[in-house]
Amino acid sequence: MMIDKQGQPTIFLASEIEQCPLAEAAFAVLPVPYEKTVSYGSGTARGPEAILVASEQLETWDGHSNPSSLGIHTCMAVDCSGQAEDVIESIAMAVKQILDAGSMPVVLGGEHTVTYGVIKAYLDAGVTDFGVVQIDAHADLRDAYEGDPLSHASVMKRIVDEGIPLYQLGIRAYCGEEKAIRESNPHIYYQDADELVPQAIQSIQLPDAFPEKVFFTVDIDGLDPSVFPSTGTPVPGGLGWYQTLNLFESVARHRQIIGFDIMEFSPLQNLHAYDFAAALLSYKMMGIVQRTSNMMS
Repeated sequence: MMIDKQGQPTIFLASEIEQCPLAEAAFAVLPVPYEKTVSYGSGTARGPEAILVASEQLETWDGHSNPSSLGIHTCMAVDCSGQAEDVIESIAMAVKQILDAGSMPVVLGGEHTVTYGVIKAYLDAGVTDFGVVQIDAHADLRDAYEGDPLSHASVMKRIVDEGIPLYQLGIRAYCGEEKAIRESNPHIYYQDADELVPQAIQSIQLPDAFPEKVFFTVDIDGLDPSVFPSTGTPVPGGLGWYQTLNLFESVARHRQIIGFDIMEFSPLQNLHAYDFAAALLSYKMMGIVQRTSNMMS
């Protein structure tokens, strides 16, 4: 949770539900307002709070089910001050506490570097047999960006360096170095935006060799700027709202989702529609997990 201007904690869906104890919650929302290496536009440090505040406008019924009936716990925001390595460790510790409690992490960023800390938590908890599915405009596979190996533009390289298989969806901006890494690493799979969007592809089938357990990461810029202009590095030609949800559901129906995050949301002043959309996306994804994993109460 985060603390508002009146000193009160902000919890996800606060207008509709009470804070559920972590040990009893199916979903644990973790705000991580980390912003250090963003390029072009800024503001991702304000993303988690904006999403939490906007979530008060959600209905508990998501159109198909009520994910909140399973219990949602909002964690204290991770302290993102200090060096990048220290912040990564703080993120990993916070996520590991969620995993140790038996809850599913729903992480709200923050720049995409946050996801490396999240993945590190699974590894620290002894979970190694999983893959990552990424919705993004960018490949994020540079070994370093502007000399920084913990840049948001390098986060997926850090993850695949840990030996974790990766499936990328909606990519439409990457450099020659990233192209070479994609082509040389047999554990990196992808369907880019130039295929997904013109053909309106709504579902994917992960390769048989891809792990059963999946962590799903969504960079808001993976969606088209017409849906989410509220991000630092928008790229035209991205995924639509329903296409994004359908692609996530197609993975959830064939694999076990073990957690997910929403990164790189940068709220725009006086344009709260996008704050609400980010909150709704978070909640819709909880609902899909609920309905595809025998979690219905």
